[in-house]
Amino acid sequence: MKKVIHTDDAPKAIGTYSQAVLADKFLFISGQIGLDPATMKLVEGFEDETIQVFRNISAICKEAGCSINDVIKFNVLLTDLSNFQKVNEIMEKVLEKPYPARAAYEVSALPKSSSIEIESIAYKE
Repeated sequence: MKKVIHTDDAPKAIGTYSQAVLADKFLFISGQIGLDPATMKLVEGFEDETIQVFRNISAICKEAGCSINDVIKFNVLLTDLSNFQKVNEIMEKVLEKPYPARAAYEVSALPKSSSIEIESIAYKE
């Protein structure tokens, strides 16, 4: 079973992709940047941008019938890897233990000049 997931509580896609796709029990969430879904503008400041990314992921998870704590893997893309520790600190506040698997990469640029993008995979029981 494959189902496209969409919610108005997360930014609409800015390209040719879905917000997320539910395939059996796995939820594949497209990379989220710190866009405010109401304005489709990037929030200012790295920490606020990162918090908004997690809000967006959470909203998509909720629409699919699960929560951000059902995420089993995050891929974090950063334009400045020196922000890695800030991501850790925010994740500690947003997520419950045990934490999911994660990879983090520094990239040269991200859409809309964002400084962080996170793609996710959740497992829906």
